[in-house]
Amino acid sequence: MADPKTVHYNDLESIAGQEIGVSDWVTIDQDRVNKFADATGDHQWIHVDVERATKELGSPIAHGFLTLSLLPMLGAQVLRIEGTTRGINYGSDKVRFTNMVPVGSKVRLRQKCLAVEAKAGGKQTRMEATIEVEGQERPALVAETLTVVYG
Repeated sequence: MADPKTVHYNDLESIAGQEIGVSDWVTIDQDRVNKFADATGDHQWIHVDVERATKELGSPIAHGFLTLSLLPMLGAQVLRIEGTTRGINYGSDKVRFTNMVPVGSKVRLRQKCLAVEAKAGGKQTRMEATIEVEGQERPALVAETLTVVYG
C-alpha cells in the first residue's frame, strides 16, 4: 500500500498548490463492476453483459460513477491528515469522465491540493483528483473534490 503524505491539521495550508502524490494501482474486476451495478441499479450492458461488451467494445467497462466512488479509498493512500476529529465530503466540481476503464485494467489516483480555506468551523480542501488508467495516456476521470475536515 502507498505510504501517504502526512500533514497535521494545523499545517494543512502548507500543502496548497502542491502535488500530494499517487496511490497504488487497483484492478477493476468484473465482480466490483457487478456489485456497483447492483448497488446503484445501473445494469447497462456495457458494464455487465460480458459477452456483448467484449464483442462490441473489446471488454465491459466500469461505470464512470464507480470510478468516482474510488476517490475516498484511493485518497486515503495519498494523504493522511493528523489531528482531526472528522471529515466530510462536501462535493465535487468539474467532474469529467475522460476515458473508459476496461474491466481488468488498473487505475490509480494522482492528487494535487489546489486550495485550503476556512469553512464551517473547519478547513475545506479543494483537491484535483485524476484517475489514471495503466497504459493509457488519457486519464479516466478528472475532478475537483471538496472535503471539510475538523480539528
